[in-house]
Amino acid sequence: MNAETAEALMRSRYTAYVLANEDYLMKSHHSSTRPIKEKNAIIKWAKSVDGIKLEVLECKKGLQNDIEGMVEFKAFFYENSKIQMIHENSRFTRENGHWVYVDPV
Repeated sequence: MNAETAEALMRSRYTAYVLANEDYLMKSHHSSTRPIKEKNAIIKWAKSVDGIKLEVLECKKGLQNDIEGMVEFKAFFYENSKIQMIHENSRFTRENGHWVYVDPV
């Protein structure tokens, strides 16, 4: 989990969803907003859909020397034989020297 930028972490989290990698999804989530109670539901959902692609639309800050950043993205996936999309502006920060996802804005 040594992503150099917020965008790199966003991309790695998308891959973790596609692979249903629960450990990575939890570790790459800020400790104050980590969805421990929802973990099983998140992984169940991740296993029930098929990822298609991730489009990063915009990044604000989130570079190597920043301590916070925002990434706007669209994630496309198949769910129940239909193409679905999540469009989100995500907030990222550094925790213990590593980029982590905080929450949607």
